[in-house]
Amino acid sequence: MSISLDDITGVILAGGMGRRMGGVDKGLRNFKNAPLALHAMMRLSGQVGSMTINANRNIGVYEGFGIPVICDQQPDFAGPLAGMQTALSYATVPFLVTVPCDVPMFPLNLVEKLSAPFEKNVGLMLTVASTKGRHHPVFCMMRTELLPNMEEFLRKGGRKIDAWYANIPHEAVEFDDESAFHNVNTLEELKELEQKS
Repeated sequence: MSISLDDITGVILAGGMGRRMGGVDKGLRNFKNAPLALHAMMRLSGQVGSMTINANRNIGVYEGFGIPVICDQQPDFAGPLAGMQTALSYATVPFLVTVPCDVPMFPLNLVEKLSAPFEKNVGLMLTVASTKGRHHPVFCMMRTELLPNMEEFLRKGGRKIDAWYANIPHEAVEFDDESAFHNVNTLEELKELEQKS
């Protein structure tokens, strides 16, 4: 089995409250003179056949990026899993790749590596990025047929991504560069990352 880019939709998860950043919309915070979410979009561009942004405020600004914007179906900023659920419900292709809006330097071969195990294992349902054995659960690729499974998990009050996929056939994919997955939670971390890069 060879996975075509046209079979993969990428979603940038920008629907959080940004609590540790003073409640600002993290995806619209500038990093090197462009919003964090736009950096994510540019890095994902070319790795997938289509893209969307999951956001729950400043919708008009995100629409200005030129790709569809989808809002959580769950109320009250329910976390990244709610964004994934929404993206799965909109997906019209077999695979979904998710990336957070606050990691502006994730690998340019992310999707290539996450998709490789699917070509060897027909029963595989999800792959997740990992560095030195530490999973980065928001960086994952999943079959879109997982929607009912995820909806059931959310209905039962589940919120953590890794708790959701723990009982699903999944595989961790190792990446060498740990710093590529460095996420930004505070304004101080944003400034530090700008100075380092």
